[in-house]
Amino acid sequence: MAGSRSTTGPIVGVLALQGDFREHLNVLASLGADARAVRRPEELAAVSGLVIPGGESSVIDKLSRLFGIAEPVKAAIARGLPVYGTCAGLIMLADTVLDTIEGQQSFGGLDIEVRRNAFGSQTDSFETDLDIPVIGKPALHAVFIRAPVVTGLGARAHALATLADGRVVAVEQDNLIGTSFHPEMTADYRIHRYFLERVDAVGF
Repeated sequence: MAGSRSTTGPIVGVLALQGDFREHLNVLASLGADARAVRRPEELAAVSGLVIPGGESSVIDKLSRLFGIAEPVKAAIARGLPVYGTCAGLIMLADTVLDTIEGQQSFGGLDIEVRRNAFGSQTDSFETDLDIPVIGKPALHAVFIRAPVVTGLGARAHALATLADGRVVAVEQDNLIGTSFHPEMTADYRIHRYFLERVDAVGF
């Protein structure tokens, strides 16, 4: 896998099969990354990090297999590619997913269990402020839309943020980061910046 760099920053892909990938591309570009849409294995091979956006996890799963990129993504995760998953992207990174539709698969890699649509339907979307020590203060304003929640943490994963009731909504494990919420929908891009710092440090 290539670890090349552009003059503007690391080459970071956004899995552009479904969901709000355009918003992530815009955020990454605003932070100086060479942000590229990824749909095929050859495009994945050119990036030093990957964002899996929010959307519908079952659709992302089906399209990733249709486009022949599911197995390359799994292999890249296993080799240590830095990957950040938001909302549906968190589901796609989880080793165990509850309440899936029949036949649904994830890429895996994060030693966690998640529950899809844990907070209810679209009308149950909400916003709240989260303390996330790794990005510093102030608290990050987080937007939750049909969001998953982490219901179990394996030995290798640890929580980055929890709601007031203790439910885990952000996790990290080695080069993998996952959030239940959508940081691309606010003007606070510290999570993306934290991910880019990981991409730079790994030099994949």
